[in-house]
Amino acid sequence: MHLITYFTKPRDVCKQRLSLTVRRVCLALLCWGVAFWTPIASADQALRLASTTSTEATGLFKYLLPIFEAKCSCKVNVIAVGTGKALKLGENGDVDVVLVHSRVDEDKFVSDGFGVDRRDVMYNDFVIVGPRNDPARVREATGAVEAMKRIPDARQTYVSRGDDSGTHKKELLLWKAANIKPEGPWYLSAGQGMSEVLVIASERGAYTLSDRSTFSVLAAKLDLAILNADDKALFNPYGVIAVNPKRFPETNYAAAKQFIDWISGSEGQQLIASFKVYGQQLFFPNAK
Repeated sequence: MHLITYFTKPRDVCKQRLSLTVRRVCLALLCWGVAFWTPIASADQALRLASTTSTEATGLFKYLLPIFEAKCSCKVNVIAVGTGKALKLGENGDVDVVLVHSRVDEDKFVSDGFGVDRRDVMYNDFVIVGPRNDPARVREATGAVEAMKRIPDARQTYVSRGDDSGTHKKELLLWKAANIKPEGPWYLSAGQGMSEVLVIASERGAYTLSDRSTFSVLAAKLDLAILNADDKALFNPYGVIAVNPKRFPETNYAAAKQFIDWISGSEGQQLIASFKVYGQQLFFPNAK
């Protein structure tokens, strides 16, 4: 009896100690693996940025983003669409940050709980462009609203982006102020980006509303001229907003916040001011 007890207990203790040792080793390996893997996964997670066609078409992001990417050690994937579509991507949690230009819609995006940390970034302006001979006499208008009214009055073609972009939203506000319902044979809704709409307007000898930056980049290739501008109604501010991480926990909020701080900070603002095409400054920093 004593012999059985003597030989059995040490064997059981050894098994228990061995089992405990194995568990400790496995736990240590698991912790080491998590610690090793997590930073790599974080570094590989790209920042998804939805923005307007103007920031992409002008080359602004090609100028800015390599500098930011080097600082954050992450890749920035840009989705260039109209403001309405960019905000919709944010509402669906399909991007991490948006940079758009429609303040009313930006404020609603935040108040509805989809966005946080909104900042002013920069501004430029809209311009009304059209054929150089200007059959609607838009040049003679005293302001943007009167200029827009002259186009249908003269039965001239107007090409609209028709894509819920910031430019399209501004256009609709101008028609409303002019008490005009934009429809009929004179009104062409293209459903295209700014560059494409400018080409269509040029080919058709038509009028359209454009952000000044995109028009400036393409002007040499277009048979169009700026006919009305410098009206406060044509002011065009841009804002940047992070997608709300409480609503979409899977978003890369850390990188989005870093991008917002950078582009609204001294370095980002100086780079925006220094960006020029054909010697012309296209965007003007205004972060507070």
